[in-house]
Parts: sequence; structure tokens; C-alpha cells
Amino acid sequence: MKILYIILLIATSTKAFCGGSDSTRLTLKEAVALAKDNSIAAKQAATTRETKYWQWRTFKSNYQPQLSLSGNLPGYSKTSTPVVQPDGTIVFQQIHYDNSAVTLNFSQSITATGATIYGQTNLQRFDDFDRNSVLYNGVPYAIGFSQPLGQFNQLKWDKKIQPLLYNESKQAYIESQEQISVMVTGYFFDLLLAQVNLETAESNLANTEKILKIAKLKFDLGKVSKNEILQLQLEQLNAKKAAGTARRDMEIATLNLRAYIGQEGNDKIVLEMPDTITRMSVTADKVLAEAFANRSDAIAFIRRIAEAKRDVALAHGQTGLTATLTANLGTSNSAKNIPGVYRNAQTQQLVELQFSIPVLDWGRSKAKIKTAEANQKFTEYSVEQDKQTFKQQIVTQVSLFNVMKDQLALTAQADSIASEKYKIARERYVLGDLSITDLSIAFQENDQAKRDYVQSLRDFWSAYYQLRYLSLFDFEKNQKITYK
Repeated sequence: MKILYIILLIATSTKAFCGGSDSTRLTLKEAVALAKDNSIAAKQAATTRETKYWQWRTFKSNYQPQLSLSGNLPGYSKTSTPVVQPDGTIVFQQIHYDNSAVTLNFSQSITATGATIYGQTNLQRFDDFDRNSVLYNGVPYAIGFSQPLGQFNQLKWDKKIQPLLYNESKQAYIESQEQISVMVTGYFFDLLLAQVNLETAESNLANTEKILKIAKLKFDLGKVSKNEILQLQLEQLNAKKAAGTARRDMEIATLNLRAYIGQEGNDKIVLEMPDTITRMSVTADKVLAEAFANRSDAIAFIRRIAEAKRDVALAHGQTGLTATLTANLGTSNSAKNIPGVYRNAQTQQLVELQFSIPVLDWGRSKAKIKTAEANQKFTEYSVEQDKQTFKQQIVTQVSLFNVMKDQLALTAQADSIASEKYKIARERYVLGDLSITDLSIAFQENDQAKRDYVQSLRDFWSAYYQLRYLSLFDFEKNQKITYK
């Protein structure tokens, strides 16, 4: 009867770690989704994306027609002003007038040449209150253009570089989302490991207490020594300490995860053990191809070279002969009323060429150009080095992921074996066929196997999300990662 009682006591189900009615169950993918929706990092990334979008809109507007209305309404003044007399003396003359004007301007930039075409119409009214007179002056229309010669064409280079910057920012936003996945995976497994440690500690405490009861029965029968009783009591104290430490670690890990994913409330978070992706096949060539097609770094390689070439063009445009050709054609007129301004208006014309030629600059122009060219070469070498580092990082991560996938299968098998071994060891100890030392060893091996399995899961999922981050490609769905 005593042996039957002992076996029934050992077979009693252990206390499982599970959430009560006030608990929230959470999977890894749910935690990732919550973080991407609610975390501070996600909100910062969204704000950065919005900023880059409006910067892009500002750039686009530079190539559209511009229409503006400016004026000076009113232009009232009552003061005295110095007037130089023919003999060189100055007389302060009292003036009292209103000089109001309104101007409508139109302009359009031409990207290919950097020129600007513009048009204008304005109307001015001058009221002399001292003499009680009114005079109108206006330009019914004027059109013209301004063409820089031998100068740096900002519009042309912006049209090459700004689209790269905008596309780079869009991919950087996707990267920030995937970086959130990497971060939340770490917090998720911190809590999962703490929960497994607590579950294991509570289970071990319960089992130790049961074994201690059995050992005391066997001690009463004279089948075990006092030393084994003391050893089991020590194991019981260690199990209590482990449970307390695990409970503290779980509380800290819960706070960290809850803060990062932006979850409010005090409900207990109970994590579900994530599955593995066994059918997913990842090759370095595939990841490299997707990385160079999707990553912001790949776009930045092209953009940095373009910026270096732009700086060389800028150095050339700021040195040597620089000139600006300006021409306009229009009409103007003055009258005592508004209709008179637009009748019989006089033609106005302007052609002007402004230029600058350095005669003696002691090699300054050449130095600027050579410096820009040297910086271009340095940028090309730097980009090539960064490409090599980029490739090496991806190849290493693919290799690490495949290793982690294999290691996970092995640790899962080891966990199963260690758990079975521990059950057998308990039964053998109860039947008097195993020493307390061997039971302790089986107990420690079982605990370590569980921790190793959770750590392997962590390594696998961290490597998986890092692979997504490096390639911006979803290997489960076999498609590029995009966000609205």
C-alpha cells in the first residue's frame, strides 16, 4: 500500500504555469504586430516618413509653375526728406504721399538648362496730398528669361538625387518596422525565458516537496539516510530561491515588453511558445538579390556616388567663366487714371549679359576642382568597401540562420530526452534504484535542456527577423515587405 501511495503521489500532475482570468495570452507575431502599431519607435518612424514625404513634395513644387501676388497697400508716408540744392546745400522738404503698388508674377524653371522664364504685370498709384494730384504707373505685361551660362545647374542635379533620397526614406521606413520586430523579439524571449524559469522552478519545488515526503516515509522505514533527507531539504530551499528569482525576473521582463509594445493595463501577460518554420529555405544568393533591390543602403550607394559627382560639377560651376544672360520684353505706361495706363503703352526691352572671369586667383579654382575630384574617388572607394561589408553581413546572417534552424531541432530533441530521463530518475529514486546525487544530476539536466530549447528558439527567431530586416523580404510568404 505504501508503494502504491508513493507512485500515486509522484504521478500527480504538477502545477502548470498558466494565466488566470485576468491574463492576456500573446504569441510572438501578435507582440510584433502590437509593437508596430503602438510602440514609440513605430510612431517616430511614421513621423520621419511623413517629414520625408513633405520634403519630397517641396522638391516637386520647384519644377511647377509659380504664381505670386505681391503688393504694398498702403504706402502712406508723411515726413521730411533732405533735398540737395544746386549749390550743394541741403533743404529738408516736407512730403505727404501714398505710394501703393500691386504686382502679379509668374515663373517657370527649365530643368535641362537651369533657365527661368518669367512674366509680370503690375500697377502703381501715387497720391501727392500736398499738391492734391494722383498719378498711375504700370506694366501691362512683361515677359523674359534668365539663362545662367557655365554655372552649376541645381535643378538638374536635384532631379537626379532627390528621387533617390525619397526612395531611400521609404525603404528606411520599412527597415525601421523590421527593426522593431528584431527588438520586440528580444523582449518577448526575455519574458518567455523568465516564464519558463518560473514554471520550471515551481514545478521543481512541487516535485521536491513530494519527493521529500516520500523520502521521509522511506527514512521512517530505514531505507534512506539522514544525509539524503538533508540533501532534499537543501534542494527544496534552492527551489524556493529559484522560484523567487524567476518571479522577480518575470515581473521586470513583463514591464519591459509591455512598455515597448505600448500595451496598457496590469493584466498578466502569458506568452505562447512560438513554432518553428521548418519548410522555409533561404539561400545567400536570394537574400543578396532582394537586399540590393530593396534596402535603403543599396539606394544610398547610388545616391552617394551621384552626390560626389554633383560636388565636382558644383566646383566647376563656381570657377572659371560664369555669366548670366537676361532678356525681357514688355510694355509700360503712366497716366492719371487706370484705363490710361493700358492705352498706348510704350514698349520696354532689356538684354543684359553679366559675366565674371577670374584673372588671378593663385590656383584657387584648380584646387577646388581637384578637391572635389579627390572626394569623388574617395566616395567611390568607400561605397565599394561598404558594399563588401553589406554582402558579408548578409552571407553571415544566412549562414547563422541555417545553423540556428538545425540547432533548434537538436535542442528540441535534447529537451525531450532530458524530460523523459528526469521522469525515469524520479521513479527509480522512489523505488530505491537511484541515488539522490543521480536524481539531482537528472534534475539539473532537465532544467538546462528546457532553457537551451528556449534560447535556441530565441536565436532562431532573432536570426529570422534579422534576415527580414537585411533583405526586406518575407521568406514565409515569398514576397517583398511593404507597408501602407
